[in-house]
Amino acid sequence: MKLFYSPTSPYVRKVMVLLHETGQLDDVALEPTSGTPLAPAEGLAARNPLTKVPALERPDGCTLYDSRVICAYLDDRAGAGLYPQGTSRWDTLTLEATADGMLDAALAMVYEGKLRPEDKRMSEWVEGQWGKVDRACKALNNQWAAHLAGPLDMGQIAIGCALGYIDFRHAARDWRAGNPDLAVWFDAFDSRPAMTHTAPPQ
Repeated sequence: MKLFYSPTSPYVRKVMVLLHETGQLDDVALEPTSGTPLAPAEGLAARNPLTKVPALERPDGCTLYDSRVICAYLDDRAGAGLYPQGTSRWDTLTLEATADGMLDAALAMVYEGKLRPEDKRMSEWVEGQWGKVDRACKALNNQWAAHLAGPLDMGQIAIGCALGYIDFRHAARDWRAGNPDLAVWFDAFDSRPAMTHTAPPQ
């Protein structure tokens, strides 16, 4: 298989952490690619019409895209059980969706600063995006501590990658303030080998 990736993409990092955790890293060749909404990655459109990473090219089927689709496929391939069955499955999927929503908001803030001309930037819109991240962190701290402390699942991986990206791009916002339980959990989770090996380059 071939994974089209960028080392700074938090969505790619979710896939990479899963590959490490499930022992599949050697089954995937990494193909570096990069782009933005204004300058899509060259050559990627034939595999993913949305021209976004990650995209996973398989020898026996269509190219998969969207990190949640790829992670579900790789988990199924390995029989790893990172998407549990029964009622806990919905908690895991909700956590993964929460993480991706945090990433969508955090990435939109980055694009606002990097891609939009300064005279057209809207600080209220940026703060609205941060509000999503802030509310999600509070919910994770107050409502999800027991799940995060449980057996490893895709919800935990997704949240770990989301918080790592926020540290990477928005450290000055200090999401840890007011979220002590979440901060303690993340510091421990971030020390896992799969996380240290996939940390974005500084």
